[in-house]
Amino acid sequence: MAVKLRLKRMGTKKKPFYRIVAADARSPRDGKFIELVGTYDPLAKPATVSVNEEVALKWLSTGAEPTDTVRGLLRQQGVLEKFHNMRQTKKGE
Repeated sequence: MAVKLRLKRMGTKKKPFYRIVAADARSPRDGKFIELVGTYDPLAKPATVSVNEEVALKWLSTGAEPTDTVRGLLRQQGVLEKFHNMRQTKKGE
């Protein structure tokens, strides 16, 4: 099963709010997901992002591929840097 970290659209018309979820790549965008990773509110000034780093690192380490947008959000929060550092220390041992 290929797992992706992607955005699930919530909210009402013209007022989107997104959840960052781990989902099977074959499931629809707003369909069933495996686990909630965080949230993203683009309408707030400035846009707010909250990510559960433990859960995100767990999914990245098991091979989940983030979409381009989620990759940018994770980079902004510093999660990808921690993931790359974690991988480097494992290779160095």
